[in-house]
Amino acid sequence: MDKKRIIIIDGSSLLHRAFYALPLLSTKDGIYTNGIYGFLTMLYKVQEEKKPDYICVAFDKKGPTFRHEEYDKYKAHRQSTPSELVQQFPIIREILDAMKVRHLELTGFEADDIAGTLAKMGEESLLEVILVTGDKDYLQLATDNTKVLITRKGITELEEFDRNIIIEKYGITPEQLIDLKV
Repeated sequence: MDKKRIIIIDGSSLLHRAFYALPLLSTKDGIYTNGIYGFLTMLYKVQEEKKPDYICVAFDKKGPTFRHEEYDKYKAHRQSTPSELVQQFPIIREILDAMKVRHLELTGFEADDIAGTLAKMGEESLLEVILVTGDKDYLQLATDNTKVLITRKGITELEEFDRNIIIEKYGITPEQLIDLKV
């Protein structure tokens, strides 16, 4: 019997990726939509190719995380999110609600914390787990049962990693990637 499959999407990462990969698009009312369009294009592509039984999207929640409390300079040099992108986050959440796609965010945590926790829970529940993101830090989560799809060129190309591919490509295990910035 085939395992059931869950796809966990780093929504913050994918919306950012789509926003910067596409030219600014907007409605006649001036509402920007390029990030939304790109995000949905990637979502539909992954759903069609991977045919998940379950799907969810994790988002960063505005505000400090536990990492900021531990280290006050955490992401201190990161530029603020452009207003043209900020306005697209509530809209994508509404669209996901209409599609009945579950999305999660939690005060004090980033999307990758949520996605990593869900991946572990998925493995413990004997699900095949697929993480979709633009963040290479996710590679440390790859196992024999958890694949990581990293966005590449624009919004259409994804590179798939599992434990063996990481060992072959980098010469180290996914757990060792924690000490290496790829």
